[in-house]
Amino acid sequence: MSAPLLEILAATRNQGKMKELTRALSGLPLGLRSLSEFPQVPPLEEEGETFAENARSKALQAARATGLPALADDSGLVVPVLDGAPGVRSARFAGPQASDEENIRLLLERMKDAGDRGAWFQCALCLADPDGKILWEGEGRCGGIILEEPRGRGGFGYDPVFFYPPGRVTFAEMDPEEKERVSHRGEAVRAFRAALERGIPGLGGGR
Repeated sequence: MSAPLLEILAATRNQGKMKELTRALSGLPLGLRSLSEFPQVPPLEEEGETFAENARSKALQAARATGLPALADDSGLVVPVLDGAPGVRSARFAGPQASDEENIRLLLERMKDAGDRGAWFQCALCLADPDGKILWEGEGRCGGIILEEPRGRGGFGYDPVFFYPPGRVTFAEMDPEEKERVSHRGEAVRAFRAALERGIPGLGGGR
């Protein structure tokens, strides 16, 4: 008899993130649902000053709104020469409704004369329950270099200009499995998967 599915809400409507999460958590007795299934839930507010604060806030908002344990991710690009920008505002760097292309264009404009093009992607994950309790938190990071022009057609966000030196490719040039092995989100999700396999206290009868 197979184990019952544990339903967890992925607190995102971003299909790229959903695909990565689904692949990374495959094989577990887990029913992963998306915020896209809950159109009545308004956009989650992101008013924190750190990725961890935003992940925590979004997980709590989503769990309360849907009645499901919610896993929220907040991630973005940190560029030291830009004083940490785009940072927690990565998705709206060029404006509230900015496209990936518009965000990349602004990033490259701001870095036009930058001598140091080092950067890193950072991801914070948080799992919260509908009663307002934080059940688990974790982080991941991946360093790289910002190119002067995009390369590759895969991924999303800033992937086309994020060059990963060990692989000598951008994130947008990697296949999805390769990216998951080295990315910031991949590192954080592997930690979450390990926690699920051990049993997260308060989640689905976990210890």
